[in-house]
Amino acid sequence: MTRYFTKEHEWIDVDGNDATVGITDFAQNSLGDITFVELPESGRAVTAGEAVAVVESVKAASDVYAPVAGTITEGNTALDGEPELVNTAAETDGWLFKLTLADGADLSDLMDEAAYKAYIAEL
Repeated sequence: MTRYFTKEHEWIDVDGNDATVGITDFAQNSLGDITFVELPESGRAVTAGEAVAVVESVKAASDVYAPVAGTITEGNTALDGEPELVNTAAETDGWLFKLTLADGADLSDLMDEAAYKAYIAEL
């Protein structure tokens, strides 16, 4: 499985044509305590860069964007009753949604972990 990152602080784990998406630890730290997560509906076709989910915290509400084009296959229903999973396990159990890639070429626009770490070090 390969992990990529966006400049909007989403991560995406890719395994063949299947992908899991969440927000980075940097993003959840910036947001503060997560109080609610609005997940996308299964079956929804999305384009790269499209706002598809919302994470609400005590500080603000923030859109989460699709890192690549594809079709949503599921949302993380565990977050319905436990949105704080995004704070405690942002890059593992606190994932937001899964999708099937429309075109793997979208991945070339994303950063690997080293590039993402360099990016956030400059912020």
